[in-house]
This record gives sequence, structure tokens and C-alpha cells, in this order.
Amino acid sequence: MSDKASSPGGTDDARPVVGTRIGELRVSVDRKRLVAYAAAGGDRNRIHWDEAYAIDAGLPGVIAHGMWTMGAAVELVSQWVGDPCAVIDYRTKFSAPVVVPAREAVEVCTEGHISRVDVAANGELRVVVDLTVTCAGHKVLTRAQAVVSWKEPVGA
Repeated sequence: MSDKASSPGGTDDARPVVGTRIGELRVSVDRKRLVAYAAAGGDRNRIHWDEAYAIDAGLPGVIAHGMWTMGAAVELVSQWVGDPCAVIDYRTKFSAPVVVPAREAVEVCTEGHISRVDVAANGELRVVVDLTVTCAGHKVLTRAQAVVSWKEPVGA
């Protein structure tokens, strides 16, 4: 992982501001990590570790788990806000697989920008973060968006 996410809102004491870049995060994945993820998550589908099987299934090679890819991407938001439990909604569309070669790692790169700040009925801010998620220069997730419950009440 690299590039620590900037502080919320871009400064240490500011509320989130639409358009603010929250940072960038790069997460490496190799076949060893895929096997460990499969063991932890119970998804032992052969497309995540068997090259010939993945190609026979019509894929370009072994691919990372979709849930692993989503988790790697939302980690940027968790680091930025400082509390993974503050992420109250997260959604995306899978647009391309993360292809993981046999003898090297690839990086999943995530950048985030604040696209909206709303006020909830309880006075908390809801911060919407749009994510751009790529691997080897190709978008692997589209319409990736996380919503953060900002605990500072409006007017504080």
C-alpha cells in the first residue's frame, strides 16, 4: 500500500468539501494472496488459482476475487475517515477482472473524490466519495461509490 489518504476534507479541522481529493491507495495482489483470500473467505473457485481452468472458462487468466477487489478499493475511504464502521454504504459495478499473472504481483489503484455532502435527519453529514479503481491502466470497477456517516453534527 502507498500514499496515505489525506485528512478528511483536505485539512485537519475542515468539514468535507465537494471536489476534495481524499487520496490514492495502491494495493498489490499476487497468486499467494488470492489463495489466502480463498481460504479465509471460502471462495475456492478454480478461476482464482488455476490458469488453465480460468482460460477454459473464457477468462484471460487467473483473476482476483471480486469481493477482494471491492475491499481493496474501499480501504482508501476507511483510511481517510479513520473508522471503517463509518462507511455505511458501498456499491460498484465490475467492469473488468483483475488478472493476476503467475510469477508477479499487480497493483489495484484507487483514487477518491468527494462528490456530495448531505445532511441527514439526525444532523450528521453523509459524505459521498466517488472512487476510480484501475489495474494496469484499465478500470476494473465503475460507478464505485462509498457513503460515509460523518459524526460531526451540523452547527457544531
